[in-house]
Amino acid sequence: MKTCRKKDFPTAEIRRFLEPGPIVLVSSAWKGKTNIMTMGWHTMMEFTPALVGCIISEGDHSFEMIRRSGECVINIPTVDMAETVVRVGNCSGRDTDKFAVFDLTAVPGTQVKAPLIAECYANFECRLADDSLVKKYNFFIFEAVKAHAATSPRYPDTIHYRGDGVFMLSGANTSKYKRLFRPEML
Repeated sequence: MKTCRKKDFPTAEIRRFLEPGPIVLVSSAWKGKTNIMTMGWHTMMEFTPALVGCIISEGDHSFEMIRRSGECVINIPTVDMAETVVRVGNCSGRDTDKFAVFDLTAVPGTQVKAPLIAECYANFECRLADDSLVKKYNFFIFEAVKAHAATSPRYPDTIHYRGDGVFMLSGANTSKYKRLFRPEML
């Protein structure tokens, strides 16, 4: 391996390297209203129970809906939905019915009142497991209580945010290093 030449980099922009997973669409429901928000700031926290940490800004319309209902659905869109995903993130649910405007299909959840988005590859019905970091950091910890995933393809093409309006599409999969992998070390 060779060393990399480096220069100082703004700490406020390190997310361009660390944003871990695909952009998701978070759907919520409260008092008969629904909403969808585009989100990139999430992280897996535990396998069993399946815990997901999410940053939802207090200024987002979804913040109060999710805080009050204690539920949401994390929906995984694929690359073919990229334009819709960006457009959903560019408007507010305060004045826009995003399911209607973006022609998305709301499907009732089996464990939560928030709707699933039928066009997404996977949907994770979530309940708020821990809100102790919401007031200080806008950090919600959800437990996925039901998961739905398409049967094909095995590895969907997803969208990842790099910051500053730049996106990355998921790349090729490889099993090249599988022989080195030790699942008991997870």
